[in-house]
Parts: sequence; structure tokens; C-alpha cells
Amino acid sequence: MPTESSRARSTNETRERILDVALDVLGENPDAGMGDIASAAGVVRRTVYGHFPSRLDLVRTLTERAVAEMTAVLGDVNASDAEADAAWVEFVARVWPVAHRYRVLLALRRGEYGEAIHSLLGPVDELLADLVQRGQDSDVFARHLPAGTLSQVAYGVVFAIADSDLSNGTLGARAATITSLLMLGVPESRAIVLVGDRP
Repeated sequence: MPTESSRARSTNETRERILDVALDVLGENPDAGMGDIASAAGVVRRTVYGHFPSRLDLVRTLTERAVAEMTAVLGDVNASDAEADAAWVEFVARVWPVAHRYRVLLALRRGEYGEAIHSLLGPVDELLADLVQRGQDSDVFARHLPAGTLSQVAYGVVFAIADSDLSNGTLGARAATITSLLMLGVPESRAIVLVGDRP
């Protein structure tokens, strides 16, 4: 007879597996339904709905997970006393391993769940804008756009390259870092030095 704790652990593992699979499935097809996710996770639809009563609940949970990961990274990066451009390099290096997993949120943000995702991503947007504002204040980043807009442009580039890299494998973190730095107004020579021999 399974104990309460083993049952809870099994339930939690199933929930986490559904979330991991949902990221992959939605990453391939942002319009995928709960049945597609259930099938890919090896469970019945009822199991998915038992954890997430609606597709919006699932997307909201994925977004909350992404926000927790990215705010932790940005909090660390923003707390450092490095120049803003060096801090941006560190941010991309740390977020790159999961960037392809969360790129689907950018697509979903433009769809029917846009308002919910947009509000949940608020803390990430604010931390990114703070970092870019810091760079603008110290003349490291360009001022042709407000910090909030410029940070979204540079951040979007990272995810666009992650998406492209996933499909053809020709680009990587180095390309994403240098390109996003260029978008932020960092001279190419400085961007190349900052990235150094990172892959």
C-alpha cells in the first residue's frame, strides 16, 4: 500500500513531467491541445486536467516557472557590480540553457493568453529594464529607445536565435550574446571582447 508521502511524490513527479512535456510540445506547436500534451506525456487527458483544469492554467504555471528561473538569474546579475554590458553577457550565458524551452511563451504572449502571460512576466520585464537603464545611465547602452523597449528588443533577439538554433543548430549562445549586445548599442569590437572565448 503506497504511503501518503510516496503518493504525493508520485503526483508531484507526474505534474512536473506534464510541465516538461508541455514546454516541448508547445514549443513545437503553440496551438497544441491538452490531448497532445497528455499523449506526449504518456498519460490520459483526465490526468492532465486533474493537475491543470484548463489550458490557461497550464500556460500560467509554465509562465510562473519561467519567471521564477529568470528572476533568480536577473536578481543575481543585477546585484553584481559589473558593468551593465558584462552583466548582460552573464545573463545570456545563464539563461541560454533554458531559452529554447521558454521561447514558446513569446509566441503565446501574442495569442489568446497574452494578457495573463504579460502580467506574469512583469517582474522579468522590470529587471531587464533596470539592467538596460543602468547601462544607459553609464553610457554603455544606447539611448535611442526607452530602457523597457530596448530591453525587450534585445531579449527577443536571444529567444529568436534560440529558436533558430533549435531548428538548424548553426547558431548558439555566442551569436545570441553578440547580436543582443549590438541591439543594445554596444560596439561590435567591445561585444566580441566581452564574449571572449565563450561558445
